Amino acid sequence: MSSAQIDTSLPIRYVITGGPTSGKQAVFNAIRNTGIPCTEGEPAREIYRQFKERLGRHLQSGDRRDYSAEVLKAFVAEYCAHKRGIHFYNRGIPDGYGWDRFFGLSPSPELQEASRVYRYDGIFILDPLDTFEDESGDVWAKDRELQRVHQLIIQGYYDTGYTPIFVPPDDADARLKFILANLPGRLS
Repeated sequence: MSSAQIDTSLPIRYVITGGPTSGKQAVFNAIRNTGIPCTEGEPAREIYRQFKERLGRHLQSGDRRDYSAEVLKAFVAEYCAHKRGIHFYNRGIPDGYGWDRFFGLSPSPELQEASRVYRYDGIFILDPLDTFEDESGDVWAKDRELQRVHQLIIQGYYDTGYTPIFVPPDDADARLKFILANLPGRLS
């Protein structure tokens, strides 16, 4: 992909998402290595760490609504900050549907409105990797829960009117190549 292929006068927004253990961090490292603009870090994970530090424990259902509101603010701010050209987002606003459902919550009116107003040009769902190590200690769920979160995130995108593109498990460079070969939206 070269910059000549992209109409940089308009913002073009692609989400790369998936449940925990899907390998997003490695794919975003590969994107950064190419120089394509993308999310720095993972805002939802950083907000999670802040909540965990403040509470002294993992999030529980009672903490979830406040956490979701903070993540939504961060996602909307990142969306609005992008004004032109291509940008890859590490998770998108509709991820909130999956996470809220996992914690037994219905989507907030704010999440529903943001999902309607702030639209992405394409959604890539990373299928889970067969092997995964979490050095950060942030992934706390069991395998069955990880699969459930992944499915709930996917459902959130369908519920908000998207047809995701599924990226098969592979090394990060191969996944990025697959994503770049399958970009939907406003390319010239």
